[in-house]
Amino acid sequence: MINASLKQLSAQLAGKKISSVELTQLYLDRIAALNPGLNAYITLNPDMSLAQARAADERIAQGRAQALTGIPVAQKDIFCAKGWRTTCGSKMLANFISPYDAHVIEQFNRAGAVNLGKTNMDEFAMGSSNETSYFGVVKNPWNRNAVPGGSSGGSAAAVAARLCAAATGTDTGGSIRQPAALCGISGLKPTYGVCSRYGMIAFASSLDQAGLMARSAEDLALLLNTMAGFDERDSTSLQREKEDYARDLSKPLNGLRIGLPKEFFAEGLSSDVAQAVEAAIAEYRKLGARVMDISLPNSRLSIPVYYVLAPAEASSNLSRFDGVRYGYRAPDYADLTDMYEKSRAQGFGEEVKRRIMIGTYVLSHGYYDAYYLKAQKIRRLIAQDFAAAFTQCDVIMGPTSPTTAFNLGEKGDDPVQMYLSDIYTIAVNLAGLPGMSISCGFGTNNMPVGLQIIGNYFAEARMLNAAHQYQLATDWHQKMPAEVNGK
Repeated sequence: MINASLKQLSAQLAGKKISSVELTQLYLDRIAALNPGLNAYITLNPDMSLAQARAADERIAQGRAQALTGIPVAQKDIFCAKGWRTTCGSKMLANFISPYDAHVIEQFNRAGAVNLGKTNMDEFAMGSSNETSYFGVVKNPWNRNAVPGGSSGGSAAAVAARLCAAATGTDTGGSIRQPAALCGISGLKPTYGVCSRYGMIAFASSLDQAGLMARSAEDLALLLNTMAGFDERDSTSLQREKEDYARDLSKPLNGLRIGLPKEFFAEGLSSDVAQAVEAAIAEYRKLGARVMDISLPNSRLSIPVYYVLAPAEASSNLSRFDGVRYGYRAPDYADLTDMYEKSRAQGFGEEVKRRIMIGTYVLSHGYYDAYYLKAQKIRRLIAQDFAAAFTQCDVIMGPTSPTTAFNLGEKGDDPVQMYLSDIYTIAVNLAGLPGMSISCGFGTNNMPVGLQIIGNYFAEARMLNAAHQYQLATDWHQKMPAEVNGK
């Protein structure tokens, strides 16, 4: 049952071969057994989850079921969920109970899905390894000495270890795709604005995008059908006609034009990752796709641009956490200013404070033009590179991460090396494009390798088609970590 696709689970529920209560309890039991060793979840509330499951069973009995009715889905702890503790992986919000639902949560609730729990994450989504969480590191189910990737590492680990049927995540610079790659699952970041950011605790507002993590592209398509949608409460939400993201899954790939950016296969890419990605491209050739070399010349600047723009937006967004209205407040202080200083110093972790300081600096008088404004200009050049590339090809492919999962603590003392983990993913966010990662093999020490697929704006259906056809021809996405198999 834990290896069934979402479509199969939905059919089992509709056929009364299993109830949502039984399915939810199955996952809760697995979480109780395996989560202490993985730390994928921050908050569980079995009573609330089982209540939703009972309501889903009634809905199924009444013939009102939708595709995800009764399916247990884990939610990244960056989405506000009414009555649930919503921490963003931070001491600052360690005791915050949300009084409302994020739009993403509302969409799943309308579909009758079950909220299985809130997953662990890098603090305020700032990190590439899930080591900055106030609630402790998340461990990779393939090797518990390795990182799962970040910031959506808890969701990725939960899906890989079969501690949920699927999970939500957010992607600011690769935070869905990179952990999906390191944990051997499928992850999708939609076009910016396709999924509402209302109720999603902000890190960098022009980059953050809600997305999904599951075992297969087919599952991602069903999930995106539920999650996408216009929300007037979010000024960046796009008002578009509803579309079926699963509509093209069965189309053959004959004639699909795949672009391979030379910059993604240059110095810095480990040989084991390169080998797995090249084997995947060879499989696409067998499936009828045409492969061509392209260039994204400004992509090499994506990391410095990102680490000017994202911290700048973070310094603004996180100013609301001041100890006054909600969140952590220092227990002892002399006056209001002292309360601000101590609450923020004690409530934020080191990586968050580092980025706030960088962001405040680049926005300060005398440096705005030199750093922030210049970064915005280069961001436009990066987007123009993609626009030019898509006149030649339909999708762009390459590695998701330059290496397989590295060991816990390996890069903690070198922020620049940590930031380089997202070298192939960040440009997609800067341009607002959709991107996804699917498992395409294994590298050194039998650790998963991810293949990144990038599409033009609103080309999610085409990307999912390319991923699904590859998954029909291979079985990498069906592999399960040995340590959690059979438990």
